[in-house]
Amino acid sequence: MRRWQWGGMLAVAMALAFSGSASQAQEFETKARQALVIDALTDTVLLSKAADEAVPPASMAKLMTVELVLSALKDGSLARDTFFPVSEHAWRTGGAPSGTSTMFAALNSRVSVGDLLQGIVVQYANDACIVLAEGMVGSEGKFAERMTARAREIGLKASTFANPTGLPAAGNLTTMRDLVTLARHVRSAYPDDVVLFRQAEFEWNKIRQRNRNPLISAEIGVDGYVTGFAEGYGYGIVASMERDGRRVDLALNGLQTDKDRTAEAKRVFDWAMTQFSEKRLFAESELVAEASVYGGDRPTVGLVTAGPVDILLPVKTPAKLSARVVYRWPLTVPVRAGDVAATLRIWNGDHLLREVPLKAAASVEAGSLTSRATDALQELLFFWL
Repeated sequence: MRRWQWGGMLAVAMALAFSGSASQAQEFETKARQALVIDALTDTVLLSKAADEAVPPASMAKLMTVELVLSALKDGSLARDTFFPVSEHAWRTGGAPSGTSTMFAALNSRVSVGDLLQGIVVQYANDACIVLAEGMVGSEGKFAERMTARAREIGLKASTFANPTGLPAAGNLTTMRDLVTLARHVRSAYPDDVVLFRQAEFEWNKIRQRNRNPLISAEIGVDGYVTGFAEGYGYGIVASMERDGRRVDLALNGLQTDKDRTAEAKRVFDWAMTQFSEKRLFAESELVAEASVYGGDRPTVGLVTAGPVDILLPVKTPAKLSARVVYRWPLTVPVRAGDVAATLRIWNGDHLLREVPLKAAASVEAGSLTSRATDALQELLFFWL
């Protein structure tokens, strides 16, 4: 029984050799306790440090709140000119009396969705988050449930949310990997709306406030998103930079001060933008490997790339580049041409650079009774040997 369970879950890995040399990106050290840096075009992981360690998101949770609002605006269930009332709860918890980040929305006033959205992205306004949550679904709690559910839908695997503000609460957790995934999703899904994050300032209730993301005013190419601070977990940031046709997405956390956060984010961005060169490993539709097929009219099927496979490599410290093709052995019929059948994992030393889906190059149908019996015998012998 143990052999059969093991056989059903077996992943076959084949080492692939590449000519030339690579480098160890991880030789760069960041002061952040947790970090993830990814090149947007090639999906290369440039830096990873405790990227899956769960930490309180603090105000970085507001990026998830913004995603829900933008999603509702996109599907037409919400309009920018809809007005929501400022409840006493929103005013006391996130408004002027709270002593937290606020857009100073007046108690019992009505504010448009468009202005509330600007209050969040520029001023990190807690009152705006709560007003939107109450206006959209009735309460912070219900909105938080929707945040967590939506997080799963868009690929955030570990994040959970207890409120729309990120204010301290049990259940507010995220990872650097999830924050980068969220940031990349927002830019991809709402390209016309991400300009909001670049606003230098926003005025509400006759109070003008500058963008709380210090990298926006630095004019170094950063055009979003949000910073945060959680007691005992330090200062964090999730941001994106475009320079000379390249874009890098970054999430850092665990810095000691807000000045450390700004300086370290600048340093990491500069390193990511200047210390790498691009290398093409496979062309579009290029054959990468062959996968075994059980019970088919052919014993194997080719695994090909869906598009070009490029990576970024550091320009210094040569080292060996390698890759593995991983799939559930053996594939079972029917296999359809174009279906994702395996994953190509590309490594630089012990550093995983990226994972690329591989597709079946051809269809494989059920084989003859004799061929299926032969495959069954081979599989049985494989697991008993």
